[in-house]
Amino acid sequence: MFLRHKKLELITPDQALPGRPLEMPVADTHTVLGTPLKGPWPAGYQVAVFGMGCFWGAERIFWQLPGVHSTSVGYAGGFTKNPTYEETCSGSTGHAEVVQVVYDPSRIQYEDLLKAFWENHDPTQGMRQGNDVGTQYRSAIYTTTDDQARIAQQSLDAFQPVVTAARHGQITTEIRPLGTYFYAENYHQQYLSDSKNPYGYCNHGPNGMTCPVGVARTA
Repeated sequence: MFLRHKKLELITPDQALPGRPLEMPVADTHTVLGTPLKGPWPAGYQVAVFGMGCFWGAERIFWQLPGVHSTSVGYAGGFTKNPTYEETCSGSTGHAEVVQVVYDPSRIQYEDLLKAFWENHDPTQGMRQGNDVGTQYRSAIYTTTDDQARIAQQSLDAFQPVVTAARHGQITTEIRPLGTYFYAENYHQQYLSDSKNPYGYCNHGPNGMTCPVGVARTA
């Protein structure tokens, strides 16, 4: 999104900006799905968090999947409390741009979300995604259960031979438990929806590689 932000090394906790105590205010309702943007979520629903570069296009991929109850964009994987977009893009918070996906596991499985994740960005680029350069654009899976952690690692192991065959090198995706998810500013939420910016910037889409986990889905 902004090429001037090109920090390529993650900061340490003592280098992070302090942040602030107040959460970022966001709308009550998802612009596309009409569901709540924040919990509490229906009983039995689960939460998954993915970083795959610019969070605008990532969110649009997931809100189109059947069984997804709500999505939002935010910041995770860093140290600063309730960071702003500008702070995150400076590389001084340690966060990645991410999408939070709330889903009904009776309608869509975690493996299906992982399939959409792996097949719609390049997970080998380190601290960048295409022309977007910086630590905030790294590929990441932040897990919320032990099962998610196990399945995410299995999916990486299954996808690596496909990536290698396509001559894309080693997967650099970070997989670790989710710490705190911080909502991004309201104007970023569902940014590429028809009511906001249907022709806005997005570098996500099929990467030509097929992940051998999950089920291919269409909206």
